[in-house]
Amino acid sequence: MQTALILKRKILILRKISSKRCQKSALYCLFIMSNHISTRLEVDTRVFAEKEEINMNKEGIREGLKTSPKMKRLLDYLIMNQRDARPRWYIRMLAPLYQHRGRHSKIYGSVRMDTPPYRKFSLGERSVVESFSCINNAVGDVIIGDHTRIGIHNTIIGPVTIGSHVNLAQGITVTALNHNVNDITKTIGEQGVTTKQVVIKDDVWIGANAVILSGVTIGRHCVVAAGAVVTKDVPDYTIVGGVPAKIMRCIKE
Repeated sequence: MQTALILKRKILILRKISSKRCQKSALYCLFIMSNHISTRLEVDTRVFAEKEEINMNKEGIREGLKTSPKMKRLLDYLIMNQRDARPRWYIRMLAPLYQHRGRHSKIYGSVRMDTPPYRKFSLGERSVVESFSCINNAVGDVIIGDHTRIGIHNTIIGPVTIGSHVNLAQGITVTALNHNVNDITKTIGEQGVTTKQVVIKDDVWIGANAVILSGVTIGRHCVVAAGAVVTKDVPDYTIVGGVPAKIMRCIKE
């Protein structure tokens, strides 16, 4: 009996000791996790602040160039080949350093990337720009989301924002640019251009040879029929087609 009582006491003592050790271990783990989280938050905050500072600096440079036409012309000459209307060869070689390309994204070698560094180009994770396409952000940013496919022989002229899970078939043009034509005393080439943002939201399918013109917003889960010319906004969950494109039916139900 005495031996049994002694064993029970020892077991109780061991349980108390182990529970105290577990509590200490748990507290230590919580301490380590809280330190890790706080460090990560500090890093994320610092990175965000640095990005904001870089963006502010870019905007400051742009505003400064507006007040200095000579400097702007010089930079344009150094960055852009005026005859070819594309970045010079040494700028194109540096493009991977200033472009944002998400993990597992791909741009085929035959794609014409007219993406000077003074505008933003961003390609999301697992997105693809297929062969013989042209991406041009010279007059506006081009932002492409995740899991999006830009089909063969597409042309994208910014400012354009394309969402995630978007499928663009072959031969599509998405352009936010228009040439000015109203002054008959000047050639069209002398009158400059105007731009209006194009937005293609998530989960959109655009058929082959469609044209999306400046200022258009295409809503979520929409379908644009092959050969359509879209001149007006497209509501969510609709199918459009024709020249100019009109709503054919709703697919919300």
